[in-house]
Amino acid sequence: MQNTSAMKMVSASKLRKSQTAILALRPYASKLHGIMQNLSGALQSSTEGVYAKIHKENPEDEKILLIPVASNKGLCGVFNVTVLRETINAIQNDYKVQYDKGNVDILCISKKIEETLTFRKYRVAGNQNELLDNLTYDKAVAFAEKLMNDFVEEKYDRIVFIYNQFKNAGTQILTKEQFLPIVSQNVAEADNNPADETEYIFQPSKEEILNTLIPKTLKLQLYKILLDSFTSEHGARMVSMTQATDNAAELLKELNLSYNKARQGAITNEIIEIVGGANAL
Repeated sequence: MQNTSAMKMVSASKLRKSQTAILALRPYASKLHGIMQNLSGALQSSTEGVYAKIHKENPEDEKILLIPVASNKGLCGVFNVTVLRETINAIQNDYKVQYDKGNVDILCISKKIEETLTFRKYRVAGNQNELLDNLTYDKAVAFAEKLMNDFVEEKYDRIVFIYNQFKNAGTQILTKEQFLPIVSQNVAEADNNPADETEYIFQPSKEEILNTLIPKTLKLQLYKILLDSFTSEHGARMVSMTQATDNAAELLKELNLSYNKARQGAITNEIIEIVGGANAL
């Protein structure tokens, strides 16, 4: 009970810090993403084409990078399990044909997910577990640049993240999000998530703005994904350790009751023995 109580307090402290960060980041990231969709939807530039085009005409030949994001540690309820199940579901259903052809790579950001997938004989191409040890924007930027380079060089035609999005301490929303290629404005509107329809005066040109805006937005989006998962992890762990502490307290009450009953029975037996010995004299 002392161990789980201490872990609960540690997670609660980390949750407060990361929750403040993700709630402050979301409005900026959302607005920036909306502007990018609005510009890229109205412009067919070389930059937009690089990051928005799927290079394979036959979907079965698409090379896909699947990135599950969870935790390097356990004791956080079903936090890791939900991501693992969705990853396996994506492999067995959404991308089964591509996986059977050897066109799906799995890059884990979670020791627990990596260990389980490896044990179940799924092909794990590598990991970036160290990102979770000390999550910073600089680390996220370096990883985002690597993913963008892989996409531009046509190593992958689609990059998809699976992670838990933070809602509150007790609720995480399992999310499968396409990182690249960029979802066009028309697709966003079809998903009932219309992009920003504001008309802008551009200085410099749209092309120059997109050259800077798209990479910046993708880097920020990746950092938001990692921070969302990081915050969700501590929320899930805090709830899990709270339940474990409550269960331990209940067990302690039962053990105290059993101990008192046994002690009372032992005292009663001693009294009976003493009384029996006195009567024998």
